[in-house]
Parts: sequence; structure tokens; C-alpha cells
Amino acid sequence: MPSGLIALLDDVAGIAKLAASSLDDVTAAAGKAGAKAAGVVIDDAAVTPRYVVGLTPDRELPIIWKIALGSLRNKLLFLLPAALAISALAPWALTPLLMVGGAYLCFEASEKLFEAMHGGSEHPIEEIAEETDPKALEDRQVSGAIRTDFILSGEIMAIALATVADVPLWEQAIVLAAVSLFITAGVYGVVALIVKMDDIGLHMATKPSAASQTVGRLLVNTMPVLMRALSVIGTAAMLWVGGGILVHGLESFGLHTIPETLHHVAVAAGEATGPLHAVTEWAVTALGSGIAGLIVGGIIVAVLHKFKH
Repeated sequence: MPSGLIALLDDVAGIAKLAASSLDDVTAAAGKAGAKAAGVVIDDAAVTPRYVVGLTPDRELPIIWKIALGSLRNKLLFLLPAALAISALAPWALTPLLMVGGAYLCFEASEKLFEAMHGGSEHPIEEIAEETDPKALEDRQVSGAIRTDFILSGEIMAIALATVADVPLWEQAIVLAAVSLFITAGVYGVVALIVKMDDIGLHMATKPSAASQTVGRLLVNTMPVLMRALSVIGTAAMLWVGGGILVHGLESFGLHTIPETLHHVAVAAGEATGPLHAVTEWAVTALGSGIAGLIVGGIIVAVLHKFKH
């Protein structure tokens, strides 16, 4: 009996070690998948604050909470099952779908650049100001934000799935669920901080302390700069991520010239910089991917605008 109990305890210990090892693998995979989706995450954080424009300050956080719940619903109820179904039934479709998503990212970033150069705006504030019913305005903003989030979340899930495509299905499900939770919490936590930064600054500026007033004014004045910086970083990140997806996808179809050329140039540049080898190689690769993304996105923008005219 004791020997049986010891054997059972050994089995339990072995299972616990295996579970801990699997948990470590899942955590590492989730972190890697989240990092791969960084470009989309940055753009998501840059895009969402515009949906609280025109709303009263007391409704900003409730609106962000509604959008966050909608984002989580998009990921867990629709996108995660779809991603697992593709992985199980049609894994060959992952790369083409990922490339379509990459092309969309390149298009969206190029469209933003096109609008910036031509003084256009995809979501003019004047349209928001026309809405006089606060409830209708709120519903409209939430609905628009959740629709936009669905596209960005789809790309996040596709990138995450491609990162863990070679692990068992159950592990893919855990990784995708973890990425969904962490990225949603991170993005909308940052968004909440961004949209309330001016309110926090105004509150601090009314304090008697000179230091508090200085910090408060700094926060208020930093808000427009931060929003512009996020927009620029998000656009650049979409070009880098989208272009990188397309470049890597070419290898799956036997088209190695562009990926190998970019790799050799990046390696050569890295070797020429000595201690900065890794940073330089990454920067050159990101720059090359961004240029490829800008070319593809520019072509799509030109074609679509041609059809519009």
C-alpha cells in the first residue's frame, strides 16, 4: 500500500511538473505572440481615443468599458473559434489570410499618409457634432469603435495564431485566450489613461502646490503631442508589421528573392556596426518591411481611389 501511495505521489508530482512546464511554454508563447502583434496593438491604442470625442467627461470611462467588452467579445466569441477552426481544418489557409490582413494593415497606414498629405480626415469631428442626441451619439461611437476593433483584433489573432501554429490545439486556444485578455486589458487601460490625462491635469492644476500645478499643466499640454505621436508610431508600426507579414509570406510561396535580399542587407548592416549589431539588424529589417508595406499599401490606395473617381 505505501509503495502504491508513493507511486501515486510520484505520478502526481510528474503531472505537476509537466503542467508547470506546459504553463511556462504557454506563457512564453503568449508573450511572443503578443510581441508579434505589437504594431496592431499600438494602432489600436492610437485609434480608440477618437471615439470619445464629443462626449461628456463623465461618460468617457463608461464608453471605454463598453468598447473593451465589445473587443473581448469579438476576440473570444468570434475570432478565437474561427482561428482554431482554421488551424484544425485548413492550416494551409493561415498564411494567405495573414497576408490579406497584412495587406490591409499596409493599406490602412498608407491611407492615413494619403489623407495627411491631402488634408483629409477619415472621421471628421463635424459629423460627430451634428448628432444632438447624447444616447444616439454614444451608441454610434461605441458601435463604430467595436467594428474597427473587430478588424484590428482579427489581425492580432491571426498574427498570434501564426506564432503558435506548431503547438497542440489546446495550447493554441489557451495562448489565444491569454493574448485576448492581456492585450484588451493593456490597450483599453492605456486608452482610459490617455483620455483622462487632461482631466487629471486640470484637477492637479487647481491644487495649491506649485509642483502639482506644474505637473497638471504639463499633462494638459502633453495630451495633443501624445496623440500625434501615437498616431505616427501606430502608422509606422502598421507598415512595419504588415510589410513584414507580406515579405515572410512570400517565402511560403517559394518567392525568396525579396526576403533573402532584405535578410542579407540587414545582416551586413548589423555586422558593420559591431556592438550595435542586433539593434541595427532589427532596424534595417523593420525599415525594409516598412518600405515593402508602403509600396503595397500605396498601390491599393491608388487603385481604390481610381475606382472611387
